[in-house]
Amino acid sequence: MGASEPGEGFRNPAVPESLNGAQESSGSGRRSQRTSRRLPRRTAVGRRSFVTVLRSLEGLADAGAQVSVHVVDLDNHVHVLAGDDHVTMPVAGLGVVPLLVEVAAGFADGTLDPFEIIERTSVEPVESAGLWRNLHAPALPLEDLAVIAATAGDPIAVNALLKKVGHDKVRKRIESLGLRRTALLDRFRDHRGPDDAPQVAVGSARELAGLFSALVNSQVVDAAVSAQVAEWLSLNQDLSLVASSTGLDPFSHEHDAHGLLFVNKTGRDRGVRAEAGVLAGPRAGVAYSLIVCFDDLSITHRLRAHDAFRILGVELMEYTH
Repeated sequence: MGASEPGEGFRNPAVPESLNGAQESSGSGRRSQRTSRRLPRRTAVGRRSFVTVLRSLEGLADAGAQVSVHVVDLDNHVHVLAGDDHVTMPVAGLGVVPLLVEVAAGFADGTLDPFEIIERTSVEPVESAGLWRNLHAPALPLEDLAVIAATAGDPIAVNALLKKVGHDKVRKRIESLGLRRTALLDRFRDHRGPDDAPQVAVGSARELAGLFSALVNSQVVDAAVSAQVAEWLSLNQDLSLVASSTGLDPFSHEHDAHGLLFVNKTGRDRGVRAEAGVLAGPRAGVAYSLIVCFDDLSITHRLRAHDAFRILGVELMEYTH
């Protein structure tokens, strides 16, 4: 991908205004319902500067990558870190979160039966990735498909859910959530032809971080739907990007012994890495999203992109702990 176009640049409200032009969010959403004590922000200024991740992201941009990042404090809605977060970019499997919202809403209002059995052969096969293609089970109930779509990003499960609910309903759900730069464009495919959408999904870092913030604050559809989607995503086993710095067990992190709340979803494609989620510790909680589109020319290029996610994870852990 080419270098990012001129935009807002990277901003950090913990750094003096003269250095980064940071602005405080004026969001009016209700405050997080978590009640653990917070470190006073005045004692955190300077320590929580995000300087290292800023340098990493600027280095990626200088090398020709397109980078978009947004981090917002869950309690006071301050935009902690932002850079080109309004730009619509490919997000691959991260774009299935609105689909999961539509599925959970269908379960809640009775328009979808969570125990309806779906045959694997009812959708086009995807041979390049996934869990279900390696299982003997030829059919699974809808709720199980939602679980493996959230936890393993299984492309056949996602395609089956999308076929069941339909693109139109997902599009309307996205619109109802107020997302203007996010779209689930197509199903997963082994090969994309000239008549297919060029990407599975697109989105902006600002909207995706906001969606996760709304999920943990019970503002997506209603409390029951928010809780269901957050529960599915809390089982996600891809902890290799931002979450690689948390020390969480990828197979059992929803009940962390140290009280760390972590909910995330990742997206991966050739030259695309994306992640959005919520990280909450004893001192603070944040919703975050980072999207990097890069020329995947070598392992070095890929590892450099991955390293930016890891560094963000380190600084988010410092912020929340």
